[in-house]
Amino acid sequence: MPPHRTSSHSTTRFHYLTIFHLPNPTQLSPVPPAITSTMEATDQQQHPITCVAACHVAPHFLSAKETTQKAISLIHEAARHGAQLVVFPESYIAGFPLWSALRAPTDNHAFFERMVAESITVKDLDGQTGEEVAALCAAARETQTAVSIGISERAPASTACLYNTNLIININGDILVHHRKLVPTFFEKLTWSPGDGHGLRVADTSAGRIGALICGENTNPLARYALMCQRQQIHISSWPCVWPTRVLAGEDDDEEGDRNYDNVLANRLRAAAHCFEAKCFGVMCSAVLDQTAIETLLDGAREPGRLRRALEASPRGVSMFLDPTGAPQSQEFLQLEEGILYANLDLRRTVEGKQYHDVVGGYQRLDVFDLRVNRSRREPVQFVE
Repeated sequence: MPPHRTSSHSTTRFHYLTIFHLPNPTQLSPVPPAITSTMEATDQQQHPITCVAACHVAPHFLSAKETTQKAISLIHEAARHGAQLVVFPESYIAGFPLWSALRAPTDNHAFFERMVAESITVKDLDGQTGEEVAALCAAARETQTAVSIGISERAPASTACLYNTNLIININGDILVHHRKLVPTFFEKLTWSPGDGHGLRVADTSAGRIGALICGENTNPLARYALMCQRQQIHISSWPCVWPTRVLAGEDDDEEGDRNYDNVLANRLRAAAHCFEAKCFGVMCSAVLDQTAIETLLDGAREPGRLRRALEASPRGVSMFLDPTGAPQSQEFLQLEEGILYANLDLRRTVEGKQYHDVVGGYQRLDVFDLRVNRSRREPVQFVE
């Protein structure tokens, strides 16, 4: 296994994880009182180098409690290595619903029920922060790091409505962005409901101005442009471990035109396009598919061998950093093994390229194009007493 590598001449570092030292899982820390800080954003102007940690890791599949504890451990680990921003993959808590890609909907009732049980609440009907989210906010405050994390969110108004959600939390433990994926992609519609525009926001943090989109949303030019228009400096794109589009029958089925979707190439293209157009840095953060998840997905399947091959034939997601030209920040990336990838991002580099193309300023025709974004939160009912 490659060692942890770091040097004063390198902007990107690996840190492979073999052992996670988890806090006591029997007690999650409550969210501390918010501390108002008017200096958080101005600190970034004085210190333009931001250290970012991309956590390329597997969840404890379908266990919100254990995955939350692992995330907290990773936040502390990254903070000890100097990270100011810690990033997690799509739906990290408590896993990605791959069964919907592999098995018929009529075979997946038990999986859906378990996914509902292991999805977490951001705010309940009384406005109280959910236990797991409160613990994540506490970890961000304790370590003085900003955190971006994907979760499967249980809606407060329903016993079974779920959203594919990404949270951005600041160093005070405040949730600055609560984004629900606008449109679940393909088989994801069997698990998650459509979100809304409320989370199309860029968070102003001590680590820079951070925006995030979830997986296929990075294909949506209007969603991306909405973030560009908010002085975005760092773009987070979160991805699953794999994304099967075909369950192939035999060894010879993986021919041209029949192969699985190349999510590595597709993800890199979309993320790089955003970086080039916005002149911002990119953090691509994918999950890892571990053996426990594979065995859980195959348990009780009608054709376990065929499904195993579908998982093995699907390209594994990659975590890496991109610069404001869309090029890799370095040649280092994580794919097959768990680890934390670090990069020092010089936010001053988000300026020069806008001399050539500032698509939200001097290189735009505001008299020709008119984009309107509805950022209201969609609720199923409004009660008037």
